[in-house]
Amino acid sequence: MDELSMDDLRAVLLRATNEAGKIISQYFNGAFKIDHKEGINNLVTEVDKLSEDKIIEVIRAVFPSHTIISEEVGEMIQPSDYQWIIDPIDGTVNFAHSIPICCVSIGLLHNNVLVLGAVYNPIMNELFFAEKGKGATLNGMPISVSTKKDFRTACLVTGFPYKWPDNTEHPIKVFERIILEGLPVRRLGSAAIDLCWVACGRFDGFWEYNLNAWDVAAGYLILQEAGGRITDFDGAVYNVFERETLATNGLIHDQMLAVIKNKKG
Repeated sequence: MDELSMDDLRAVLLRATNEAGKIISQYFNGAFKIDHKEGINNLVTEVDKLSEDKIIEVIRAVFPSHTIISEEVGEMIQPSDYQWIIDPIDGTVNFAHSIPICCVSIGLLHNNVLVLGAVYNPIMNELFFAEKGKGATLNGMPISVSTKKDFRTACLVTGFPYKWPDNTEHPIKVFERIILEGLPVRRLGSAAIDLCWVACGRFDGFWEYNLNAWDVAAGYLILQEAGGRITDFDGAVYNVFERETLATNGLIHDQMLAVIKNKKG
């Protein structure tokens, strides 16, 4: 990929992110239609769809042949080396209840490698961005993960799925083990923001079950470029289509794996 192409890709990513952010800001605290997906509390609003339509419009205007994977429209697959992975509003329940922890999240895969990612919370005016090999930023300023080494003093964040996984330990049991350690654990309601807040050192670690690619793609790259580590719950190499996500500053990662797997000695 030449530099000019990356410039074009970056420009489109940031334009799409900004335009979607304007829509989120416009409707935040306002009136809009709310529908339900599978599960009574798994919400989708008309604003999700407006945001998604705008993002796809911006991408398609410049790169009409690229594949798009987005939360509401699903997969728009084309024979392309590029895949845009989009969450038009991550934290829809927060948005629907006027809680200002919500964002637009867009990641770009090139030949199955994440090369660009942006997570934008327009309500808090925070734009996290990363380009592979060039570090991560918050509003243009470099960010890095925390330097905490002792899991016992970590500040963590998690989330719970709408549907419990069938083939792994119940998430409440893992949560119980961690809070019984006396650790502070927060639940923000947006996996993309959770990952970014680990990336900038506000949290030391994050774990969650049953996330989708659009929840994690951009945040995954931002975390990696900020010096963090992300794996599944066995410590194996992660990709955005995994269903188990453990993301940390890297220094407490093995300690968190041990607690999650109930092997802490």
